[in-house]
Amino acid sequence: MTEITVFEARKILTMDPNRPEATHVAVRDGYILAVGDAACADQWGEVRHDRSLADKVLTPGFVEGHAHIMASAMWSYAYCGYHDRTDPDGRLWPGRQTIEEVVAGLKDYAATLPEGAPIVGWGFDPIFLTSERLNRSHLDEISRDRPIAIIFSNFHLLCANSKALELAQYDRDTNVEGVLRDASGEPTGELQEMAAMFPVMRRLGIDFSDLGRKDEVIRRFGDVAQREGVTTMTDLFATLEDEDVARMVRVTSEPGYPLRVVPVMGAVGDTAENIAARAKALRAHSTDRLRLGAVKLMTDGSIQGWTARVKWPGYVGGQPNGIWNLAPEQIFELCEVMHREGVHMHIHVNGDEASEVVLDAIEAAARKASWPGHRHVLQHCQMMGPDQFHRCRELGLSVNIFANHIWYFGDQHAALTIGEDRARRMDACRSALDAGLNVAVHSDAPVTPLGPLFTAWCAVNRLTGSGRVLGTAQRISVAEALYAITLGAAQTLKMDDEIGSIECGKRADFAVLGDDPLMLAPEALKDVPVHGTVLGGEVQLL
Repeated sequence: MTEITVFEARKILTMDPNRPEATHVAVRDGYILAVGDAACADQWGEVRHDRSLADKVLTPGFVEGHAHIMASAMWSYAYCGYHDRTDPDGRLWPGRQTIEEVVAGLKDYAATLPEGAPIVGWGFDPIFLTSERLNRSHLDEISRDRPIAIIFSNFHLLCANSKALELAQYDRDTNVEGVLRDASGEPTGELQEMAAMFPVMRRLGIDFSDLGRKDEVIRRFGDVAQREGVTTMTDLFATLEDEDVARMVRVTSEPGYPLRVVPVMGAVGDTAENIAARAKALRAHSTDRLRLGAVKLMTDGSIQGWTARVKWPGYVGGQPNGIWNLAPEQIFELCEVMHREGVHMHIHVNGDEASEVVLDAIEAAARKASWPGHRHVLQHCQMMGPDQFHRCRELGLSVNIFANHIWYFGDQHAALTIGEDRARRMDACRSALDAGLNVAVHSDAPVTPLGPLFTAWCAVNRLTGSGRVLGTAQRISVAEALYAITLGAAQTLKMDDEIGSIECGKRADFAVLGDDPLMLAPEALKDVPVHGTVLGGEVQLL
């Protein structure tokens, strides 16, 4: 019989209602054998006691149910964001808070590149700036001879200089949705959503999926997760060719790799039937540290980019009502086929009109094919109200809510996009819980930084960047928020039989913390120290 190790901790928060707290957890073969006190596993035979975590607090390993592997690779481009960010190597990058600062930073970055190489930046968001929007003229100041593209923080928009527009053959005669024009009819350089962005991205060699096709990027994905206490994380809109899958299997199987990765295939580029068949075929390649077989549908765009599809009364500035990345009839077809074929879906919905279309599509699919326990997941859910959450409950859906938006964009949403009334009930975790839903919360890294405790803090406190509380009635408790980043998120991945709580039979995945989140003021939740993780019983401290 293999060795039994009993880990001692200052406290263990289990997420198991049968034993909410403990001081010891026994591990055998990478699984949890028993939970309780020092004698919890004595009935199972001889044990070895490990006190290396005796002064720490253990929780289930955090589960990030909406992130992207490019979060660890975007730093190969120039950071142009408004907020300070820390890269995977721990370097702090100051925010660029004016267009002049963005341009100056890109000039410095351009000087480090080979002659003639494209200049690519990321993380920019014009919603924070009071000046005119970034346009091709600003980027032409950096270079007229080298193509330049600045990817916005939401990854639904970019701005290109004149050379990049020329390479994509965009001019005043172009008739493509999402190519913005000035008063004279010329393209401004701003491109909205994938149909408009892709020609520029292709010509500049910007391939988000390609960023994950490097061993080192996959390894850094694990390192970044470990620093935040994350033991399971998604790559939610992955390109999964055979060579991609082989690489992921190989790297995640390396000794000491600290993360379970859940790549979710983007439902694009083929017929619905072929996408479903590919998703089902991928299941055979799953391992204990790599889970395959689900798909993601991309419906609308970004609220702060004014490309999300919203219900009446629309945007407060009178902007057009967003862009569909999938037309409603495509959404209906994909939902019908995936549901019929037993393929688990994660569906992007930012605006409430997009949510309504998806709910109608899921209802129509369910009328044609029965699948009890499908647990499809609506992702972001930013403008959903109680009526839509109740429909989710009726349809057996889970929700994964983008709680970070309250701090990062809440002030701007109230003032500039959807107005005060709807902003107060954005990212409505309380309403979703009250409707009886399984709820997770997420960062969408790299859109906002990975950090489940910060995401939980956002859901609990609902503080904006200016320090105001936006929607007091939508606050949730610290205990509910911890559930949302552990067992709630595990349920959205259909992995709650393996992870998400510390109880007998589950994998021995823990976050190692310096304080007990339940004993601190709610305002302190984001500052709880993370000292590392335990994955399958292997302790990996920072």
